[in-house]
Amino acid sequence: MKRINKLFCLQISALAVLLVPAIVLGQGAVSTNQKTSTPLTGKYEGTAKSPDGDVKLTLELMDDSGKFSGLAITPHGTYKVAKGHLVDGLLTLEFETPPAKLSLRQKDDKLVGELMVDGKTGAVELRRVAKDEISGEWDAAADAQGQPFPFTLSLKVDGEKVTGSSSSQLGTSTISSGNWKDGKLALVLESGNGQIALMATLDSGKLVGDYDFAGQFSGKWAAVKKKP
Repeated sequence: MKRINKLFCLQISALAVLLVPAIVLGQGAVSTNQKTSTPLTGKYEGTAKSPDGDVKLTLELMDDSGKFSGLAITPHGTYKVAKGHLVDGLLTLEFETPPAKLSLRQKDDKLVGELMVDGKTGAVELRRVAKDEISGEWDAAADAQGQPFPFTLSLKVDGEKVTGSSSSQLGTSTISSGNWKDGKLALVLESGNGQIALMATLDSGKLVGDYDFAGQFSGKWAAVKKKP
């Protein structure tokens, strides 16, 4: 019996030795995950409440190794961040002219908190603005029964709505309906010979997809954005 108890104790000790490093590693992983968060750099739009009502506010935020800078844009003017830092999840941005301070916390894709000006505070809610990767000029080509057919696209995105036109050797066509959502583009062009439907996804900066020309024939097309 004593031998069995001794063997049992040895097994428990060995198990503890194996488990302790695993627990430490697990704790390290949790700690790393806790430190990881979505970068705050970017553009945000929303409102700040004041005694005179809601004020539209755009915040352009930059992070240089924990030192935050940027601009706050309102209908009354543009104000530069004089000092900015992040401590325990609270982002504090100070402005010299006029003396003001933004105190914000990250919540999903938003920054929420308060704005203090002249001792008065108001609630602030700003939503991150997705980067516009579609607006601009594109060089495109469609596979027309084995032959490349070049054309250009001029696109402008407003929210999810896309407007613009297409030009080729056959003339210019206007986009009658366009949608951009979740990395997918859908356009309908009005040409002299009927509607042209273009569908594509954005892959590594390139639009790749399918087209349908008035139900008569269809194929693949692709486009790359022109350099500014």
